Parts: sequence; structure tokens; C-alpha cells
Amino acid sequence: MRILMIGDVIGKPGRQAIRHLVPDLRQEYQIDLVIANGENTAGGFGITVDTAYELLESGVDILTSGNHIWDQKEIIPHLDEGLPLLRPANYPDAPGRGYLVQRDVMVMNLIGRVFMAPLECPFRTADRLLKEAKADGAPRIIFVDFHAEATSEKQALGWYLDGRVSALIGTHTHVGTVDARILPKGTAYLTDVGMTGPVNSVIGSETRAVLDRFLTGLPNRLSVATGPVMMNSVLVDIDSETGKALTIQRLDRMVN
Repeated sequence: MRILMIGDVIGKPGRQAIRHLVPDLRQEYQIDLVIANGENTAGGFGITVDTAYELLESGVDILTSGNHIWDQKEIIPHLDEGLPLLRPANYPDAPGRGYLVQRDVMVMNLIGRVFMAPLECPFRTADRLLKEAKADGAPRIIFVDFHAEATSEKQALGWYLDGRVSALIGTHTHVGTVDARILPKGTAYLTDVGMTGPVNSVIGSETRAVLDRFLTGLPNRLSVATGPVMMNSVLVDIDSETGKALTIQRLDRMVN
């Protein structure tokens, strides 16, 4: 099983890059499943029904998210419906679902707590979901999007779940890391896949507005930057019989 995980998709530039790149990549690399973090697709903050369908029609199979899933209120009623859209599983009593199964792959979405909201423990939430999934006869392949700020928390959960999930890929910081590896018990790991958004930006936003925030300390409206776009992603090969990862490699592409 070959799975492509795409980093946080930023606004219209990110959506256009997905539409331009993903269909050809699916064919070139014979990709079985495409997952993308879609929480920044609507003007950089949140996701709407229209932006969700735009990504799905561009070749993405499953959309994950994070803390910005609640920014566009229109999406909330749709979280419990048929869209293959996840919100982090450790939000307590929230609309939506934290995992789904598609094409014999269980995709799980978790969110961190370090430097973020004090939600339920992602470690214990993962334990609970894996126990429930095992009881229900879950597939061998389990893929986790861990949306978290702290590199230490991401690494810790990677080690905690090593051998129990096929892959744990970090999202949220929009800055890709270079530590893609297979952990000793067979879990593919990457601290952060990065983003799909404008290169000449501050994590996707127009630089001037961000600089003004830092220089003045005053709040101001951020907008998605323009110019060339980089799609950060990671390609993971997984043994369908054992659920263990075989290879992991970064797959980054530029769109001018």
C-alpha cells in the first residue's frame, strides 16, 4: 500500500497546486491513497464545503485537520455527514469523527497539547481508539496525522505508537522537517510534513502583515501570500500483510 500525505493546504494557492500536481503524482508513483491536511484551505483559516470538495475532486481521498477546523462555522454540520473529513479525535464531545477507514486503511487524526489548547490526552486517546479498532477488526494499516506544535511531543507519540501504527506524520507548523525514518518496530515517522502554500511567505501568510504584528504587537488581519507554491508531502510504502512501513521519503514539488 502506497500512501501520500500532503502538508497543510494554504488557501487558493494551495488548492490550485493540489489540482495541478496530485493527479499526475498518483499516476507516476502508483499511489493508492492520498491524505491531505485541509484545515487552512479557506483563505488560510478553516475549511468550507466548497474547498473540501475542490480537494477531493483534485485527487485527495481523505482530509485531516487540526485546531482551525472550527474557524468556518459552515463546515460543522457536515462533520457528521458523508465527507471524508476528520477532526482531531481528542476533542471531547465535539461534532465529527477522529478516524475513518477507507481502502483497508484506518486514518486517525490527533492534536497535541503542548503550546496548544488543553484537550484530552492524545496518547491515551490513541490507546483507546486502537483498542476499539482492534475489537472491531480494524485493518492492519493505521495512519496517524498528529497535528501538534512541539517537536518533542510529536517524537514522543511516535515512539509511544511505534509498532502499533503504520505511520505517524506530524502537521501544523507548516515547516517541514528532515527526520523521515522507520522506527525500530516498523512505524514510519516524520515530525512535520510542512505545507502546501506560497514559498515567499511566513508559514503561508503575506510577509508584511506578519512583520507588522511582530514589530508593533498589534493585531491585524493576515492574508494568504502569492507567488510560487511548494507542495510538501511524504510518500510511505506499507506492507499490507503486516501493517509495517517499508519506506518513507519526502516528496516536494514546486508550482510557479
